[in-house]
Amino acid sequence: MKTKKLEPLFFIIVFFLLFGSMGYVMGTPNMLNTLMNTAYSLLIETVFYIMGITVLSGALGKILVEFGVVGVLEKLLRPLMKPLWNLPGVAALGGVLTFLSDNPAIITLANDKNFSKYFKKFQLISITNFGTAFGMGLVVIVFMAGRGFASAAIIGLMGAFIGSMISTRIAQRLILKAKPDFDKGVVAVEESVTEELQHEETAKEEGLFLRILNSLLDGGKSGVDLGLAIIPGVLIISTFVMMLTFGPGENGYSGAAYEGIALLPAIAEKLDFIFEWLFGFTNPELVAFPMTSLGAVGAALGLVPKFQASGLIDGNAIAVFTAMGMCWSGYLSTHTAMLDSLGYRELTSKAIIAHTIGGLCAGIIAHWLFVLVGLF
Repeated sequence: MKTKKLEPLFFIIVFFLLFGSMGYVMGTPNMLNTLMNTAYSLLIETVFYIMGITVLSGALGKILVEFGVVGVLEKLLRPLMKPLWNLPGVAALGGVLTFLSDNPAIITLANDKNFSKYFKKFQLISITNFGTAFGMGLVVIVFMAGRGFASAAIIGLMGAFIGSMISTRIAQRLILKAKPDFDKGVVAVEESVTEELQHEETAKEEGLFLRILNSLLDGGKSGVDLGLAIIPGVLIISTFVMMLTFGPGENGYSGAAYEGIALLPAIAEKLDFIFEWLFGFTNPELVAFPMTSLGAVGAALGLVPKFQASGLIDGNAIAVFTAMGMCWSGYLSTHTAMLDSLGYRELTSKAIIAHTIGGLCAGIIAHWLFVLVGLF
């Protein structure tokens, strides 16, 4: 009760300390104008671009499901699931679907008895880490490729792939350490969920043209929903992060978009040798991307055009961005809700710890993979 009473006071102190400092450095009118101008610029130049990608990728994802391509991918990946992730084969379907959409898609599957019956309890809980590591993967890769860094994005995908294994395995170990009895029980004989989905799709009495048209339109609509869902994250989180990342304009503070107090680079500069060795970052401003990915990868993507326009990024940075953006995929804002929906809220901290480690490893691996590829 005492903590509850102190919360308003604590919030007021932090709020005025933060925005008071920004207003003092930039000037209050400039700060307010920069807030609005940056948000508007992000909406017009970044959000609508990302929404265009989500609409197209949503249509692609839906048509891949409609014509069984997802089923083929699941069957190809199924033999890898047990040795690499210690998960049953059907988990591959979750990885493919989250890659095509977003990480909460894994929970829709996990709550389906036809899917979850193949898992032991510790495996079912760890699937939040597995699915999150591929969330919005297609959007991230297409976005990076659209900026001219297709090969670097593929290297980043490999980093996210390895990071997902690390995160999932660590989560399983932490869960079993806390709940040893979650390893009990016999996994049911597999019956492909994908085959059931395909059967339902092919049972539809529609012609080929209608199936293609409906798939494209339904998938595009889901892409619009995803594009709308990322707007608050991009406008709020990215605006705030950018004001902490960039400094004044060429002629000082004018209230223009993308001005700020350059606090994050000043902090990162103190630890520059760490970020350079681990991730190959040559500019301290680049740490803003992984930090933003903690809350929303869509918001983190909003930073890339400004970084590129400022000449701050190269292929290595894109590889690391792709790996960490995919692997973390806003897990701090979704893990609690995902585990709560599965009924294991008390294990949230263990899943978060595991995924933090997995995301860091994904970035490190992507950097050194990029260095290795550059040698040939």
